[in-house]
Amino acid sequence: MTRRGLLLFAAMCLIWGIPYLFIRIAVGELTPATLVFLRTGLAALVLLPIAARRGALRPVLDRWRPLLVFAVVEIAIPWLALSSAEQRISSSLTGLLTSAVPLVGVLIAPMFGNREGIRTLNLAGLLVGLLGVAAIVGLDLRATGWLPLAEMAVVAVCYAVGPAILSRFLSGLPSVGVIAAALAICAAGYAPVAAVQWPRAVPSTPVLASVAVLAVVCTAVAFLIFFALIAEIGPVRATVITYINPAVAAVAGVLVLREMFTAGMGIGFALVLIGSTLATRRARAPSPEPAAPKVTVR
Repeated sequence: MTRRGLLLFAAMCLIWGIPYLFIRIAVGELTPATLVFLRTGLAALVLLPIAARRGALRPVLDRWRPLLVFAVVEIAIPWLALSSAEQRISSSLTGLLTSAVPLVGVLIAPMFGNREGIRTLNLAGLLVGLLGVAAIVGLDLRATGWLPLAEMAVVAVCYAVGPAILSRFLSGLPSVGVIAAALAICAAGYAPVAAVQWPRAVPSTPVLASVAVLAVVCTAVAFLIFFALIAEIGPVRATVITYINPAVAAVAGVLVLREMFTAGMGIGFALVLIGSTLATRRARAPSPEPAAPKVTVR
């Protein structure tokens, strides 16, 4: 990997590992729907002019139906569920639970045209990953309850289905156009709810700063860097960041918010990584790297 590729990779590991921290701060004063509106709206304002200048919007809008489904599944639903869950659980736990996304992806892949069956090795990986998730959550639900965990399950399913929709129905389209249009759709959809739930007082400086970081850095700038990373090292190696982001989220929560990090969370995360690696391993066969990366909008 070149020095530029290494810098881009390190930047993405950090940028997509810290949203959970800033979501936790923002939902202290904003409703989840208001946060989603602000994040998607500000990010769309940054990316739409770039996409328009590159001529990336017209071909995307020609496929508005799958684009709408992608926006709802990949952004609208999981971002609301994620923000709601972080009102009750720590950002560390939230980030670690998203590491189960590859496991869910293996299960839903056949629904989107992947005819490669689940082999014994893949099944073993799923079981190991399930044990890892159980270790992360733990058996003591007094501080969390079942609702935020159910919301995180929704997040995991959506984050697994979204890239499958992208690959199946939106492949070959300009990535910046897809993301910019999807963010704009979600901002428009959440605008009425945000108007009703708009805070009566101006939020505190930490909350305003968190919204700005989420929208500009963790969404708009993040995708521009991610596209550059793909061009530098290829889509397959670029997706390795998804295995590192949860660890960054956990560390950020512990250092900044002084959240508790248990041995079970550490062991569970390791088991999820091992399980995801085994569950997503395919039989060896020569094949070119895919043209369109499977990305998860954080």
